[in-house]
Amino acid sequence: MQQADVAGDAEKVAGFLADDFKSYSGTTMDKDSKGSDKESFLKWVESRKEWVSYTSLTRHGEAYPDAIEYKDGKIWVQTWNYLKGVHDKTCIKIEMPVHNLYRLNDDNKIELALNYNYPIGNDIRAALSPRSNGTLYNEHEYINKVRRMFAAFEYNDMEKAYGFMADDASFTGLEMPVGQSINLEELKERNKKFLEKYTIESIDVVGYPDLLHYEIGDNYTVQSWWNFKLIRKSDKKKFTIPAMYTHDFNDEGMIERGISYISTKALDAK
Repeated sequence: MQQADVAGDAEKVAGFLADDFKSYSGTTMDKDSKGSDKESFLKWVESRKEWVSYTSLTRHGEAYPDAIEYKDGKIWVQTWNYLKGVHDKTCIKIEMPVHNLYRLNDDNKIELALNYNYPIGNDIRAALSPRSNGTLYNEHEYINKVRRMFAAFEYNDMEKAYGFMADDASFTGLEMPVGQSINLEELKERNKKFLEKYTIESIDVVGYPDLLHYEIGDNYTVQSWWNFKLIRKSDKKKFTIPAMYTHDFNDEGMIERGISYISTKALDAK
């Protein structure tokens, strides 16, 4: 029944359901919920294949279904699965564990279904309507701070450059493993070693930085694009390396997190 359900085969699903079948959400806050009857459930099965692609339902890890026979003679089947798919219009990925309970009647038909699942439909419905999430600035004090920081780096004024950063700031980058970051002292040491090998000729802004003030979370992020013009000290070879950065600011207006999108592979060129 579950496999026919995700395949959108309403006719096949109908063969497993009792005429008085009812389906309920096990996580609803509506005490007066009437659930869905057989006809409504089958319409849902039929319509879903029109807006979801790449659907699959598999067992979740090592979990397997249980059938429980209670003293009243009723048999319940409980399942733990993993659902995958893509909503066609919004392209929201559906990847989530699902837990269902099914009660069977004396004719071995499913008469009741309880679904304990994350309401992914809320995310999909939200994505169907345009919504703003804050303000985009092209001039702002935080943008000025980022520009001043890079100017300080260009002129080797490290004390001033690091003065824009919070003591507990963290930093990560394109060339670091996912989830890994370094602290401010480690960043200073990394930059020190870099400057032992390279001279910064200039750091030139590309376009202009943006400040994003996110309404959700009330966060401030500056994203900026640069060309680093470098000279390798060992052989005086010159490089121009493009880079993008994002810098998040804390409530005190200090940089608390930085992410660098830069590839240093070009620096190995002969």
